[in-house]
Amino acid sequence: MMKDNEEQSKETLEKWHKDPKNWQWGIFYFNKDDKRLLPPKRIERMGYTVNFANPTSILFIVALCLIPTLLIMLLKVI
Repeated sequence: MMKDNEEQSKETLEKWHKDPKNWQWGIFYFNKDDKRLLPPKRIERMGYTVNFANPTSILFIVALCLIPTLLIMLLKVI
């Protein structure tokens, strides 16, 4: 029974991934129901993208940009 639930969730994830309504301008993944931070890109071989509907993923992107900026600023001070 556990496998059925796992398969159903995989099917749901695949359905969300293929739904063009979840892709803003064809490149930005935006799905409030999908809790993943980094779902696969439309062409899965190309890696992962950010789920912009997930607030945690937005914080992840901000941190990803902020940390190198702070490090560069710190190195300039030293």
